[in-house]
Amino acid sequence: MIFNEKFECMDRGQLRALQGERLRDAACRAYENVPLYKKLFAEKGVTPDDIQSIDDITKLPFTVKDDFRDAYPFNMFAVPQREIVRVHASSGTTGKPTVVGYTRRDIALWAETCARTLGCGGGTPEDVVQIAYGYGLFTGGLGMHNGGEALGAMVIPMSGGNSKKQLMLMQDFGTTLLCCTPSYSLLLAEVAEEEGIDFKQLKLKTGFFGAEPWTEAMRLQIEERLNLKALDIYGLSEVIGPGVASECLEQHGLHVFEDHFYPEIINPETGEPAAPGEKGELVFTCLTKEAIPLIRYRTRDITSLEEAVCACGRTSRRMARVTGRTDDMLIIRGVNVFPSQIESVLMKVEGTEPHYLIVVDKSGAMDELEIKVEVSPEIFSDEVRQLEDLKKRINVEMASVLGLHAKITLVEPKSIERSMGKAKRVIDARDMA
Repeated sequence: MIFNEKFECMDRGQLRALQGERLRDAACRAYENVPLYKKLFAEKGVTPDDIQSIDDITKLPFTVKDDFRDAYPFNMFAVPQREIVRVHASSGTTGKPTVVGYTRRDIALWAETCARTLGCGGGTPEDVVQIAYGYGLFTGGLGMHNGGEALGAMVIPMSGGNSKKQLMLMQDFGTTLLCCTPSYSLLLAEVAEEEGIDFKQLKLKTGFFGAEPWTEAMRLQIEERLNLKALDIYGLSEVIGPGVASECLEQHGLHVFEDHFYPEIINPETGEPAAPGEKGELVFTCLTKEAIPLIRYRTRDITSLEEAVCACGRTSRRMARVTGRTDDMLIIRGVNVFPSQIESVLMKVEGTEPHYLIVVDKSGAMDELEIKVEVSPEIFSDEVRQLEDLKKRINVEMASVLGLHAKITLVEPKSIERSMGKAKRVIDARDMA
């Protein structure tokens, strides 16, 4: 289903013209109403008058996460506080959250883009949408909830956790669309196995999984264990929340809803535009938001953009699955390591479960990498030699991909803590020293 054919299938030339108009308006709102942007524009030697088309976006300054922290709580807003009808916030490493605000029109825009997301997965008003993302200051739950209602579907506002009840409602209410983190979907699969519930007997057809990195190997496992089509979705609170981009049923990249959110790929070191199709850091500009007309926000996510028209008929550019972040990259003995690389190796090794923990520490002056891996119940109950063989296989594969040796620790099934939201995959003990 295409929720908004006019914009999702718009001719590229018309879309670029629309983006240019909306960029000029967004630059004006930011420049005139947000002191930070007045300052950043001046430092760049640019004014909104310099924006004549979407190609002029590179003249504008970048925004980074620290700008939100410095503006805490409401100094990023471009409208009076009386026009803000809701705030959300993401957790902050400094103790202060990143605060975002929405006008009534922003909420309507957000509901539409989340409805587009559900439409990308074949969602219709006949569907039953179970929201197992957390509600509250986190944007996931309420964002997809509003999208389900805008779609005209029946929404179950379950929130995260209480897995047995989640499964009961799936059975009793006939859930067809599931929204949660990929790691939580696998926890649901575990609980279903314990309870003797067969997903093939349920009505689930599509899952919308985001809020944390996941691999293609994990997708295949989710699809097999939950008997549904697993789609990657993308969003972040600074931009709007979920509803920024979504895979369609073709599963060949995430369609960016770029009539509202303009994407760029830059070299993370230089800030210069990357070549077409080249991997780099993803940057977003919010073209239509009223409360926060975000200009060239550096997401730190690593991906690339595909411009070819998708077989589904949507004309928007598609972003590849995010493979890591410039700020979650681990540097271990001079080697760059992304958690997604480790996950992709583990998912290929038979006998391991999709639950692991990466621990980085120091031994004297030397960095040490330990990977704790859950093994399947069958392997764990086997003789010691079997476990040693499994450990050797993981070691060989990991060294080949990472270019360094890690300590592999095999742990018993279900011993690594499960999360109802974003899975905690990395403990960097070097930061605690």
